[in-house]
Formats: sequence, C-alpha cells, structure tokens
Amino acid sequence: MLTCPICQAALGPVDDGVACPANHRFDRARQGYLNLLPVQHKNSRDPGDNQAMVEARRRFLDGAHYAPLAERLAQLAAGYAPERWLDIGCGEGYYSARIAGYLPLADGYALDISREAVKRACKRAPSLTWLVASMARVPLADASCNLLASVFSPLDWQEAKRLLAPGGGLLRMGPTREHLMELRQKLYDDVRDYDDQKHLGLIPAGMQLAHSETLRFSLPLLTAEARADLLAMTPHGWRASAERRAAVIAESFETTVSIRYDWIVKTQS
Repeated sequence: MLTCPICQAALGPVDDGVACPANHRFDRARQGYLNLLPVQHKNSRDPGDNQAMVEARRRFLDGAHYAPLAERLAQLAAGYAPERWLDIGCGEGYYSARIAGYLPLADGYALDISREAVKRACKRAPSLTWLVASMARVPLADASCNLLASVFSPLDWQEAKRLLAPGGGLLRMGPTREHLMELRQKLYDDVRDYDDQKHLGLIPAGMQLAHSETLRFSLPLLTAEARADLLAMTPHGWRASAERRAAVIAESFETTVSIRYDWIVKTQS
C-alpha cells in the first residue's frame, strides 16, 4: 500500500518504521505517524498549518460547532463501504476520526503536509495509518483506494484519479457561496461571490459526478473564543483588517453554515 516518496518502490515494515528495497528508511514518530515528506519535497521548513492554526481548529471542532458536517460526511463514506480509504488533507484529524468510527473494519489512512496537525491527529484514532506527506505526491500505490475524502482542502485531481481503484470515488466536502455569509459581511464592505460548482469543471476524463447534496444550518457563535478560533482557521483571519476582526470577536452573532458534498466516481483509467 505505502510507497517510497523518493523512488516510488513499495515500503515494508522494519523495526519501528518502514523502508524500501533501496534502503530509503522512514521512522515512526513517538506519536505514531510516519513522516514520508522528504526535505526536497518541502517548500518551507515546516509546511502546512502552523501550531496556532491547528490549535484554533482543534478547539473549534471539539466544541461541536461543525459536528453535523462530520456526521454527514461519515454517513456518506460508510454508505459507499470502502475496503480502503484515505483522508487527503486531514488536518488535525477531526473528520478522519469520525469516518473511522463508521468504518471500523476498513483499512484507513489519513495524510497532511502539516506535521503539527498530524501530531495531534494521531490521538483521535490510533487505528488509522497517519502520514505526513505531500498531497501532490501521495505515497500510496496506484488504484489502492476505494474512497478518498477531501474536506476543505485543495486537491490535485490527477493524483486523486491515480489513487482511486475503478469504481471508487472522491467524497469532496466544500463551502457553497452562502457559507459563513454573515461573518463575511461583518469583515468586508464588498463580499466576494464565487461559483461553488467551479470545481466540477476540473474533474478529469475518466471521472464523473454521481451524487451531490448540501447541508445548511444556522450556527450561533456565542463565545469570543469560538469567534476568534473560527477566524484563525479560515483565510479571513489574515485577509480582513485587524479592526474588523476585533469587532467580530467582540460581539456574539449567528452565521450560516452551508456545505456541499460531492461523490465523484472513477469510471475508467
């Protein structure tokens, strides 16, 4: 299943880690994850989300604000009954752990480029294989996954197609144009609209949309910590002015959560 990020040969277990026939070796960290991100594949010393962003997301998600989103994602994943699945861009593991709870017999993997995120993710579901790796060079074999989960994450479509077995699918979860509308209206004078179906035009040949649905609800943001954490885990935390961010944190309000789920199936190689 695992492949060497340097030479792409199969990785096998050795001592407390993995290695390929060319003796490229990768040790397992004490937290339980494998770091399969060679230094030559990094664009900075510590790529991905930093510790502050990871901690903000962990607090917000552990507050159950997005629990309905995770529950529906896991229900959909379980309905497709994959034998082997990967959460690609797993962050600190909140959604991965929920999927794992619905698929206790499946072979589950979760990957993110942020070491800080994966260090914390390991604690949520020790049964999963947790990886620090590039989403553009996923160290898994061709056609090895029946399901890929992509949650609020950028995606390399050709890499997703490579990883999927025929008949398998990508379960993508992303925002609609209504998502966090009230928050955005507080932060910007001119709220930028966007096409929440734009990603469908990126689907490569040999894959097709098989199902789509939207989950929408109103989210009360009653504490300053929840409002600050939501800002910190979104691009709005650095795009908006400091004055607008402070105003958002100071006063409670409700905002719309509106998320689209797409099931995109691999029909051919």
